[in-house]
Amino acid sequence: MESQILDGKLVSKAIKSKVAKGVYDYEETYNEQITLATILVGNDQASKTYVKMKSKACKEVGINTREYFFPEFTTEGLIRIIEALNQDETINGILIQHPLPKNIDEQKCFDKIALEKDVDGLSSRNFGKMAFHKETLGAATPTGIMNILDFYNIDVAGKSACVIGRSSILGKPAALMLLNKDATVTMCHSKTKNLKDIVKSSDIVVAALGEPEFIKKEWLKEDTIVIDTGYSYVNGHSVGDVESPEGVASFYTPVPGGVGPVTIATLLNNTLIAAQNQKVKEKVISKGKQYIKEDK
Repeated sequence: MESQILDGKLVSKAIKSKVAKGVYDYEETYNEQITLATILVGNDQASKTYVKMKSKACKEVGINTREYFFPEFTTEGLIRIIEALNQDETINGILIQHPLPKNIDEQKCFDKIALEKDVDGLSSRNFGKMAFHKETLGAATPTGIMNILDFYNIDVAGKSACVIGRSSILGKPAALMLLNKDATVTMCHSKTKNLKDIVKSSDIVVAALGEPEFIKKEWLKEDTIVIDTGYSYVNGHSVGDVESPEGVASFYTPVPGGVGPVTIATLLNNTLIAAQNQKVKEKVISKGKQYIKEDK
């Protein structure tokens, strides 16, 4: 059978175009720039590259960036920086590049980001709001997956979905988002038995392991939809977590050029939404103060 590629570059371009217009309208309305603060701790080269890519993408759509780099840091020190950025009215979004060094309590730091500025959607509060199907800024990569499915008009309702990988950054929120769209979701991980059989019975397979070509092509059933979030460099070329599903899958994301570009575009969109929401909140607070003043 002929498989259709879910082109992440195409989806990313569409999202960025929409964001660029939204940023322009925001600046025209409020005469202010939208600003994203990025925090990088440690000397991981991949993380440095990702931060540069995100900053470049911000500039492309008109979002200002303020970058903070610390070769070494502590949990307490990072929390002080986050709290200062929470109070800074010129900052609309806060992004902590992960993974953080092992000496830092990653989730504790994520949870200190003000809810309205958590553009990477990694705080426990954001996850809790998703669990109750409340509107919130979703984690960038899982939200990017949903953006891809929406762009290609793929309805997941009633489909069986297998999410392989249970990280709080990717696997768990991806499963929850699919569940909120009425898919029947099975979470799989390193202790899952009969993984091959579960994959074989799934209409949608989301691979989020970080293990090159761990999921074999022969495991996939005919017409499945494959979302591959993995990225590894093996024998001189890039591969995902799934062996090439060409000829078996009805739709699939390529590696590279699939989920990655949409993750960054989704982060930009989350930053725009955060800025817009903050203006709405300011207006509500202002009206409340005026009401109290008049009532006196």
